Amino acid sequence: MRGLLEGSGVGVVVCDVGGLGPPGLGVVDLLARLELAARRAGGRIRLRDADPALHALLHLVGLRFEVEGQAEQREPALRVEEEVEPGEAAV
Repeated sequence: MRGLLEGSGVGVVVCDVGGLGPPGLGVVDLLARLELAARRAGGRIRLRDADPALHALLHLVGLRFEVEGQAEQREPALRVEEEVEPGEAAV
């Protein structure tokens, strides 16, 4: 992982996890170690073709990974209310 990130200057390594089969703690351990190595090298990993069961297991153990094709989760935007004085022209 370190060689991929440091040698190429790329900040993200995409890991295709579609063929891993049923997710288990071995898969979670492997992904956690890859993410740790990537972060130590100044990067991160992104998962491709992740099974919903893998998402659930990673969530259960408290690990968050960026997933290809999935919008990044952010806090919803707050509503903005503007006060208008009577008699002001509409913009």
